[in-house]
Amino acid sequence: MDSAFQYNQYVLKKQVLALTGILRIFNPQDQLVLFSQQKIFKLKEDIRVYADETKNRELLNIQARQIIDFSAYYDVIDSQYSTKVGGLRRKGFRSIVQDEWEVFDHQEKSLGILKEDSLKQALLRRFLLGTLVPQNYDLNIGIERVADYKQRFHLFRYVLDIDFQTDTGEKLDRRLGIAAAVLLATIEGRQHRHS
Repeated sequence: MDSAFQYNQYVLKKQVLALTGILRIFNPQDQLVLFSQQKIFKLKEDIRVYADETKNRELLNIQARQIIDFSAYYDVIDSQYSTKVGGLRRKGFRSIVQDEWEVFDHQEKSLGILKEDSLKQALLRRFLLGTLVPQNYDLNIGIERVADYKQRFHLFRYVLDIDFQTDTGEKLDRRLGIAAAVLLATIEGRQHRHS
């Protein structure tokens, strides 16, 4: 596995005013370790994550199986080894009120749930205050929380703190955890940007 996935904490920053979705992911020392730039006008999500902005070394490929699907399944592939890391599927109708994703291992067995942690805040965000209420997600494997995704309040940019410190047994593959963050910033971020 690439050294970019060795950290327990990351900060994802999304360039909001860019024509295409640009994501930069930094390690705890504030060094850029991952970069993604979405292609514009794609019918099917195909997100590539690179080691840096040169885009010379692709590390992850996050690809939707279907074209525009409310409950889309995303395969997460380690690009260097051409191996499947796992998958994520958005729970479509449940996500109308409170965002929820099912997380799968490389054999497509259900591994856990990634869910917006507060129903009250989810309702406030959707029906009253929009992006003024930052999102917070927990990723659980069984009853154990293995990842925490906290959006910072900011009017002009999307910043997401990613924390794997509670995963002391390393039950969650960091590549899959990073892919989840990229999808939250890309899919959920796009959905709520205009609320």
